[in-house]
Parts: sequence; C-alpha cells; structure tokens
Amino acid sequence: MDMQTVLPVVWFGVIGFGVLMYVLLDGFVLGLGILAPFAEDEGQLDHMMNTAAPIWDGNETWLVLGGAGLLAAFPKAYALVLSALYLPVLLMLIALVFRGVAFEFRFKAKRAKPAWGAAFSLGSLLAAFAQGVILGALVEGMPLQGGKYVGGAFDWFSPFSMLTGVAVVFGYALLGACWLILKTEGALQRIARTLARPLALVVVVFMGLVSAWLPFLDSRVMERWFEDGNFLWLSPVPVLVLANAWAMWRAVMREGRDGMPFLLTLGFFVLGFAGLVLGMWPYLVPPSLTIWEAASPPSSQGFVLVGLVVLLPVILGYTWWSYSVFKGKIAADVGYH
Repeated sequence: MDMQTVLPVVWFGVIGFGVLMYVLLDGFVLGLGILAPFAEDEGQLDHMMNTAAPIWDGNETWLVLGGAGLLAAFPKAYALVLSALYLPVLLMLIALVFRGVAFEFRFKAKRAKPAWGAAFSLGSLLAAFAQGVILGALVEGMPLQGGKYVGGAFDWFSPFSMLTGVAVVFGYALLGACWLILKTEGALQRIARTLARPLALVVVVFMGLVSAWLPFLDSRVMERWFEDGNFLWLSPVPVLVLANAWAMWRAVMREGRDGMPFLLTLGFFVLGFAGLVLGMWPYLVPPSLTIWEAASPPSSQGFVLVGLVVLLPVILGYTWWSYSVFKGKIAADVGYH
C-alpha cells in the first residue's frame, strides 16, 4: 500500500487515541464537578477537588492533540465539523474555560467560595453535555452535498444528540465517583460508593439505548455490525460490556480493592469507543466522508507526523510521571491551597 492509503489510517488512529485519552483522563475531573453538589460541605468539596488538583491541567493536552491532528491531517473534516457544530463546540470551550477559572479561583476565594464551587460544577456539567452532543451529532451524520455542509446552525439538535449528551454526563459522573473511591477514604469514599452503583446501572441503560437507536439513524453507522457475518467477530464487544457491567456492580461495594471500580469504568469508555469506531469505519464524517476523502496531501501528513513522533512520547512520559508521582490516597487535610 502507498502512503496515500496508509497515512490517513495512521492519523485516524492517532486522533482517536488522543480523543480517547482526553475522555479517560479529563472525564473523571469533569465527573468531580458534576458530583460537586453531593459534597456535604465546603471542606469535602475541597477534598474532592484536591484529588485532581496536581494532574488535571495536563489533561487538555490530549484534546489539543486531537483537534490539531484533525486540522493537519483531515482539514476537510475539520472545516465540516466546525461549520456544523460550532455552537456546541463553542459551548464546550467556554464551559472548559469557566471550569478551569472556577477551579483556580475557588481555592483563593473567601466569601465567594461557594459561588466558585457552583461555577466549577456548572462548567463541568455543560462541558460534559456539550461533548456528548458533539459525539451524537457526528454519529447521527451530517447533511453533506459535494463534500460541503448544507445544513443549518441547529441541525445538531436532535433527540439522539440530547440522549448522548445526557449519557456522557452520567458516564463522567461514574468516572468521578470511581476516582473518589480510588483516591479517598472515610466519609467521602462512602458517598462515592453509594453513588457509583446506581450510576453504573444508569450508564449501562444509556449504552443500551444508544446501541438500540444506532441502526435507525440515517448515517447507518451500525450496518457494518450486521453485514457479511461481521457480528460474529464483533460480538466480543457487547459481551465484554455486559461482563464489565457485572464486574463493576460487584467491585463497587467490595472493600480493599479500591482501584478496580475505576479501571472497570475506564473499560466502559474504551469498549463504547471501540464499538463506535468499528461501526463508523471508514467514515470520518458520516454518512459519506471517508478518511481518505477528507485527508490532506501525503506530504503534509508525513511532515506533521515527524513532529508527532517526537511529541507523543513526551506527552505520554509526562502523563505517566505526573500520575505516578501523585499516586495513592489523598488525605482530607492536604492539597492545593
């Protein structure tokens, strides 16, 4: 195969990896914000936020990698996505900035501390919902004609995109609860355990609803699952989702293995992401724009790939180092002040 065929596949994998890493790593921080109203007092919310304070700043690096990679490798898809989804994308970016400012200001504020806590929660909730809406709109497909977007400013708004928006909120909330099980002890951990089981059940229900809806979308992203006997070799994905759900249900209330619920929740997201990619392939913007049609010239992709080969190991190394340095439980009386 020539570079014109191979490079788009490589970049599709790179962008997918960047997006998945962002969802896994920043998802639990957004989940902490979504769960902030369940904190019993300001001190407990301090404790929740301190579990993520040393490492949360670097998580957006993966979002930048995914966005910059999409621009460099698939400029046509980048233009289409921003043309069609600029309102939810703008909402997501504003909410992420709002969340970040609130995170920093809350630790410095005195009288306004509860207000900044509410701002942190609201920013996290809106960012998570916007990400789910963007995902749903992409999966549902966009009105394209001659490779150009021909829809309106609100074509992303649909029952399916609203469903995926709410589903991502609950998914991030589950990540946040399981992160607290991993990183805390005592009363806060008990609250997280109490929340995790119903959240796991809700996430499984939403995964089932989204999966049941997919075959009826105009984008037909699930056709691949049922054509030419593909379901036989793709069936391990839904089987693993069910096994993961059962293991999660048991692990949440089991004392002594605090890391298992968080790992299993990450498994939910990895399996869901794998199922969507397998269904959408090879379309980057369903229902008609493939990765090869959206790709930039091989010379451009190859040039940027050289920088990625240098940059990606640095990002991975920094991420591993930061999480390893701040591993272990976070006590209620220590943290970011």
